[in-house]
Amino acid sequence: MNNQLYSYAPSQVPPNFSDFPTVSIASLEALMGRFDPISLKEMDGVALLNRTDTKYVMRTSQLQQALAQLTTRYRVLTIANQRLNHYQTVYFDTPDLALYTRHHDGAKNRYKVRSREYVDSHLSFLEVKFKTNKNRTIKSRMQTPDVVTEFDAGTASFVHDHCPNDPALLGPKLWNQFIRITLVSKQSVERLTLDINLEFQREQARMGLPGIAIAEVKQEGFDRQSDFIQQMRGMGVRPSSFSKYCMGVASLYDEVKKNNFKPQMLQVGKLMQGEVMQ
Repeated sequence: MNNQLYSYAPSQVPPNFSDFPTVSIASLEALMGRFDPISLKEMDGVALLNRTDTKYVMRTSQLQQALAQLTTRYRVLTIANQRLNHYQTVYFDTPDLALYTRHHDGAKNRYKVRSREYVDSHLSFLEVKFKTNKNRTIKSRMQTPDVVTEFDAGTASFVHDHCPNDPALLGPKLWNQFIRITLVSKQSVERLTLDINLEFQREQARMGLPGIAIAEVKQEGFDRQSDFIQQMRGMGVRPSSFSKYCMGVASLYDEVKKNNFKPQMLQVGKLMQGEVMQ
């Protein structure tokens, strides 16, 4: 494998991702069985809708190595005895991809608008994420019957209330899906999300990141004493800026600016190559 992201253009249209190559999850499922469970209702205490985020990009094998050292430090979200949960998301943007461009250009006070389905729990939410100039993430959301692909009066009003962009100008630009593990610290107010088997689609163009794991530590305020952050430091894995939306757009839209994301794309390519060569 070279250092390019896995991509091709089959005949299917979103959100059918079934023929992508994916990383075997059997060993991760076995490892998650060593963590104590936490229910979706118990998760209400660590919603962290106003928080700091610290992200890491690594090989899936590195993630497994880290988690094996943390089985007594976190609980794992468990829904109907399932600990690896499936997510599907559609991201909205303007015709000229203004939200993406603002992120690419490093602007502060930027927004993402997305509809997300928590597949295993049959829940869907329309969400607006606001990244402040103080490096905090504020998430607002409303529950919807299904994944939203166009706004009605209620969803448009929600977007209008939480985002400066006119909802009439926002349309679906990118689909993605992934498998997520959610851990909750036993020691502090901290939630940890671990995403694997990421797959993206725009119209008929598709790409995936097999062998890559994205970890995000969500805290009320950055605390370097986090067990996971300490584990990453011990393994030499450094924090890394990563946006699933921006990675997908940069990979599937030829016409957009992407210079500022090329180091991240190169890093991901090298990690994918390293996973295959192990």
